[in-house]
Amino acid sequence: MQRVARFSLAIIEITTLSALILAARCANYQDVFVAGNVYFTDADCYARMTRVRMCEKNPGLVVRHHNFENFPEGTTPHTTAPLDYLILGLTQALTPFSGHGIDLAGAIVSPLLALFGGWFLWWWSRRMTFRYRWVTLIVYAISPVLVHGTELGRPDHQSLVMLLVTVAICAEWTSRSESSRQWSALSGTAWGLALWVSFYEPLVLLAIVMAVGCFQDRRSLFAKYWSAGWICFAAILAIAFLIEQRIPAMSIFQSTEIFKNWTRTIGELVHVSPANPIWLRWTGYLFLVAPFLIWFSLRKGTLLPPTILALLVATYGLTIWQARWAYFFVSVFAIALPDLLEPIKSRTAVWVAFVLSIFPIAHDWDTQLWPNHRRTARFWRRGGFPHRSRIGQSNRVWLGARTKACRELQTALGSSFPKIGEARARFWRIAR
Repeated sequence: MQRVARFSLAIIEITTLSALILAARCANYQDVFVAGNVYFTDADCYARMTRVRMCEKNPGLVVRHHNFENFPEGTTPHTTAPLDYLILGLTQALTPFSGHGIDLAGAIVSPLLALFGGWFLWWWSRRMTFRYRWVTLIVYAISPVLVHGTELGRPDHQSLVMLLVTVAICAEWTSRSESSRQWSALSGTAWGLALWVSFYEPLVLLAIVMAVGCFQDRRSLFAKYWSAGWICFAAILAIAFLIEQRIPAMSIFQSTEIFKNWTRTIGELVHVSPANPIWLRWTGYLFLVAPFLIWFSLRKGTLLPPTILALLVATYGLTIWQARWAYFFVSVFAIALPDLLEPIKSRTAVWVAFVLSIFPIAHDWDTQLWPNHRRTARFWRRGGFPHRSRIGQSNRVWLGARTKACRELQTALGSSFPKIGEARARFWRIAR
């Protein structure tokens, strides 16, 4: 009877978590599915989907140069093959059910990756017997910045990197606490795949993990239980180099004119002031309480593992430098919360405080789902484009207003103006 009750409870938990993750990431479905067509949320997504179509026409192709961008020279992207073929594989599964299999696969791949990440966190946190594990799961499910990285209609490599880094960090935590070969192998596999997908953020995070490991105990990095992890890590990197046949590009440090022009259009590369209220919209008021929780844990002798604490501090500093690091800061923050809250014995006090702490997140969702139309009208009167340093709410209001206008125009015109899609992604429609 107890086994049935536990199984039923697990089903209820997984269903609730899945619904929360998918509801948050698919809240923009009206902007993605318009008049029978699929539209993507970022310009880079159309470049990704063009790569997928090239792979579909030429199975086994590894796209190393984009002739369809920056004509006539083209560009050499930092994107790699794993996400291309992940979307292509999903396309094959969806083709029997949809006439737009490749578009649909591109639209839903990121929410599905977020869902897999949520399932992994549910299983891992349950295995770790965290008392407040649902704090992690709720923050992961509803944090606006994590939702943005894995939202519907955004087939970007960040969603895959976020999943792999989350798995790698959790496996790192468990492998060090249990000296487990299995968790070591999972950690090495996740880090290797993450580096294959992107040779920027995962490399920095892995360097931090290695530096902390060397500082703690240099011998532990080459302990017997770590051999499986190193073998998996080296094997995946060897396969990646064999397939890609190029040196990974650290595009973020380039200084070419093309790159400089591109960075001016990317909101993820702006600085985030420590005083910016967007931190609260990402993490809630627990962000303000976290330093006190760390100090309290230190006094109680239950401080976070040094690796997790170092990643938390480092990603916070990196987010101040570039907003794109917020994905990883909030992920690490969510993973660390149950351990930080562990010294507090009163469950009632913790849950009341947590519910109150997510008010900024709830307000952010309220603004996104039911925007202030007067404020939107002011943006349009000023020319419709807020300054790029206004991260978060104002950009979403403008994008929501513009996308809504495009959606209404598309719906009103219907088939009488078939080239409306070219106004949003001309090269994508031509590539098709």
